[in-house]
Amino acid sequence: MACFLVPAGEAIVTTIVTKVMESKGKAALAENTEDENAEAPHGLGFVRKLKWLNNMLWGGSALLMFEHVWHGEVVPWFPFLTNAADPADAAEMLSEMSTVGVGMALAVTGVWAVMAVVSSVIEKRKTRSDESTESEGAA
Repeated sequence: MACFLVPAGEAIVTTIVTKVMESKGKAALAENTEDENAEAPHGLGFVRKLKWLNNMLWGGSALLMFEHVWHGEVVPWFPFLTNAADPADAAEMLSEMSTVGVGMALAVTGVWAVMAVVSSVIEKRKTRSDESTESEGAA
């Protein structure tokens, strides 16, 4: 019914956090360098990984919204959600949002967290192998 609203709400919050962190990072980098378009040194960084979460949440929410529109649960006229008109149906809708919607948002965030950790491990491994190659070449 309206379970897609929970991941969409999380996507809104993470998008705002990403934009704020991005602007603070660019400001700090601009203070340290003359080139305002310069990027952080090698590595993906947390902001880029947070963009992955944004893309996953926005994409999943859009697909779920399309599915709900397809089944007639979301309509282009007020109150937009068909179950929001009747109080009994609204209670069922809120129950679905608190169970299915929260579950989906947690699952997506969990998958993203695993992706971010694996990415960090791979980056560290690559950095170590690059450093060992450089030290072997210098010897």
